Amino acid sequence: MGEKWGWRKWGFMVFFGIMLLHITAILLFTRGFLLTRTELSQYSQCSDVSESPCLSPEYQNPELNEEEDDSDDEHCCRHHHRNQNQTVNPDIQAQSCWTKPAVDRIVIIILDALRFDFVAPSSFFEERKPWMDKLPVLHKLASKPGLAAKIFKAIADPPTTSLQRLKGLTTGGLPTFIDVGNSFGAPAIIEDNLIYQLAQNGKRVVMMGDDTWVQLFPHHFHTSYPFPSFNVKDLHTVDNGCIEHLVPSLYKQDWDVLIAHFLGVDHAGHILGVDSSLMTEKLEQYNGVLENVVEVLESMSGPGGLHENTMLLVMGDHGQTINGDHGGGSAEEVETALFALSLKNSSSSLPCEFESSSCQLEKEKKRISISSIYQLDFAATVSALLGLPFPFGSIGRVDPELYGLAAGTGEPRILGLNDRSDSGFEEWMKSYVNVLCINSWQVKRYMDVYSASSTIGFSQKDLLHVSELYTRAQEMWSQNIKSSLLCNTKSCNTLSSAIMNQIDAYSDFLATVAGLARSKWTEFNIRIMSIGLCLMVASLFTHVYAIKRLDNLFGLYFTHHGNSGISFMAVFAYTIVLIRASSFLSNSYILEEGKVASFLLATTGILQLQYAIVKKKMVLEGLAFILLVPMLKLGIELGQAKQAVNSLFLKFQPSWTLGIVRDSQVLMHVVEIVPLLGLILLACMLYKCILCGALKGILKYVVSGTIFNYVLIALIWASDSDLLSLPMVLEAFKGNLIPRIVYASSLLQLLSLAIFQILSRETGSGQEESTVYKALAMLSSWSSTVILLSGKQGPLVALSSVIAGWCIIKLTRFKQDSDSCCTEDSSFYSFPVVQWSLLATSLFFCTGHWCAFDGLRYAAAFIGFDEFNLIRQAVLLALDTFGFSHILPILGLPLLVALLHSRRKAKQGNNLFPIQLCQVYLMYGLIMAVSVTFTILCVTIQRRHLMVWGLFAPKFVFDVVGLILSDFIICLASLYYLV
Repeated sequence: MGEKWGWRKWGFMVFFGIMLLHITAILLFTRGFLLTRTELSQYSQCSDVSESPCLSPEYQNPELNEEEDDSDDEHCCRHHHRNQNQTVNPDIQAQSCWTKPAVDRIVIIILDALRFDFVAPSSFFEERKPWMDKLPVLHKLASKPGLAAKIFKAIADPPTTSLQRLKGLTTGGLPTFIDVGNSFGAPAIIEDNLIYQLAQNGKRVVMMGDDTWVQLFPHHFHTSYPFPSFNVKDLHTVDNGCIEHLVPSLYKQDWDVLIAHFLGVDHAGHILGVDSSLMTEKLEQYNGVLENVVEVLESMSGPGGLHENTMLLVMGDHGQTINGDHGGGSAEEVETALFALSLKNSSSSLPCEFESSSCQLEKEKKRISISSIYQLDFAATVSALLGLPFPFGSIGRVDPELYGLAAGTGEPRILGLNDRSDSGFEEWMKSYVNVLCINSWQVKRYMDVYSASSTIGFSQKDLLHVSELYTRAQEMWSQNIKSSLLCNTKSCNTLSSAIMNQIDAYSDFLATVAGLARSKWTEFNIRIMSIGLCLMVASLFTHVYAIKRLDNLFGLYFTHHGNSGISFMAVFAYTIVLIRASSFLSNSYILEEGKVASFLLATTGILQLQYAIVKKKMVLEGLAFILLVPMLKLGIELGQAKQAVNSLFLKFQPSWTLGIVRDSQVLMHVVEIVPLLGLILLACMLYKCILCGALKGILKYVVSGTIFNYVLIALIWASDSDLLSLPMVLEAFKGNLIPRIVYASSLLQLLSLAIFQILSRETGSGQEESTVYKALAMLSSWSSTVILLSGKQGPLVALSSVIAGWCIIKLTRFKQDSDSCCTEDSSFYSFPVVQWSLLATSLFFCTGHWCAFDGLRYAAAFIGFDEFNLIRQAVLLALDTFGFSHILPILGLPLLVALLHSRRKAKQGNNLFPIQLCQVYLMYGLIMAVSVTFTILCVTIQRRHLMVWGLFAPKFVFDVVGLILSDFIICLASLYYLV
């Protein structure tokens, strides 16, 4: 007994040691790969502008220049040199700071997850969708002649999570990938940002809506009305709070910038997708809110009015896919919209045909033009409009069209207009070129400081190229432009062409910096990454050594037979693992990972079917397995389809659809009833196990508890059905009570099994049978929670996994019985373990998940709860994401060993079951580790790839989280089954 306890303890310590090795390797690699950029502690100050080669704000004021009008160019130049030595008036500087303010107040209304086609007229798209043209107030304003209003396509930088987008909008920088982990617990922003500059320069900011703002900026708002934002099932709390405070605040004078952040569209997308009546209702509600806002602003925009020089910005922080997800880098996710309206009277308007934008006729046959703007430019542009210092880390450009709406011309004319005789346009050009001068100087200053303070920074070649562009632009500025801007246009020659060239030079410099930052922003520490990769490789050798050690220690040696099918099967299994792992080196195969896994699973099934046909036995099981794989592949196709909305199998999270028309009552009833039948079938299978008398004591009560949970889940779904006419008493099952009962029951079941394990240890001849019953109880304890979180697809996925697992065991047992030279060493188990692993991977994608943050079903985390708690919601989200693919397959793996080992137990001299179970877990862990090692190798090689943050990095995160979770579950399983 003591000897057995010794090696069992040794087995647990091996699993625990491997888990620690994996954690160390992943942490090291992550530290080198997912480094955040160096956040500098410097903040821009008003006085900094005196260090720039550009003009200070008082020189941008036409009235000041007119007072000192000189009659010739020579006097102009003397005036220029004299003013260079004068002290800036503190009062003027306090008002203007870096640039001359173009607006007095700004109203920023953020509609979270606002798709571009929510705002743009349907005439801009090939096909009109039901959610289009639901914001007609914006179309009316954008098409109204003489009104300074415009619609922009705003392009965000991925990843498109709300935290990163808000950080990017306010800092003017590119948020790093690692910030995704903080999306549910936003830390305060410590680097320079737009909100800080507003507060520091006496601008009063009022915020209402999404409470993420007060987490990011806890001490910057003059007044705030935050509302909880993470309950995706709550469509109205945040929006109603914004509506309650928004319009009344417009009549008040106690603010300079007003921010209202609505969340209804984002939550509606997460629940039912874009193509839903709920989304349409939300957009129509927003249209009414915007109509009220515009009416109030226009009513007070007259001379001397409160909003005489106010600007309205209606924008999204990111877009969303057709099924309501976001976080990735697809066009639907990065393309959002921005609508700008300046209430200051426009001095002129630019004909549509001369604009740099695309133009179409909207529903009322009025012409609308739409331009593009990068969200990276938002902080710099708003700072210029308000006359604030640009955030120190901003690398964006002051957008000419958005700036032009409020900076004096109504429409910017610098893009393609040849007629430059308009004096208003010429004055605007002079103002804008000086703003770009300050803009470029700030970006160059930041680049210099960042490169000097960062340990790695940009390459010398890149920095040299950027410096050359800036030097060339500054030479043009000093030689041709600066002195002319100080001269009155009546006495100085017009230099419109030179100014245009100057604007192009600055724009080229700023675009180059932005492109450089996007391609090489993250600092990769290759040395630390290499250490992490080497440790992962070392873990593979540790797995192999432990497996061989068990073989050798207990007299189990690999059997080599020239015609042995086992040797071929083992080699084939190893080849399958290497093929799948090698596929991660290609971005195309990563995108199709689920299909690759199902294909390889089908390949192993065909090999077994061929053997069954030759032997003329087990053909039915072989066919069942082969036919099941296409069903899984169909689930993968449906689960990953970006067009999958209005799920018929998932009420809480839309990821499946069968394309069934709701008018077809028969099919709709089938879809409603099939999941319930699946639950009933699972309950009957468990009940049969109880009736046969195999389950006794605590195990019997645990399985009975699972049947009770299945009944509760069925009642929840039945009460939520729109088609099944059920008694009113079932209304009581709606809400959060029943899901919480299921969670509590599952926890009680797991606690009971832990007590059972402590009080009783099965040894000797009955251990295989005991392990089967213990595994059955453990799987049933987890299954009810996993099925509830997975939605109505859960019972079907559970049945598929049961059938597939049964086929794998039956076919492997047939191979075992048919082969007289078969030994139960590690090579024998390699083929079924690889099949088990491929099945688990297929289940991950079959349940509607994929390795991207928009593949997470956040709504599952709120089943049973309305309020947000980070730990609780993280646990529920993890159970939904990894339940069927990691937790249940690992806990069910002992069934494979117990049912196969019992067939040859009589032929064995010793009880080798625990050793073989240890080996199987080591092989399963080895397969997982090989996949993660190749993923790490892939992201190391592709670290400069265009899709590194949109594809490779999310794949890395999902894989390493899955590996650590698998190691943890294996450790728990070893305590439950071995110790």
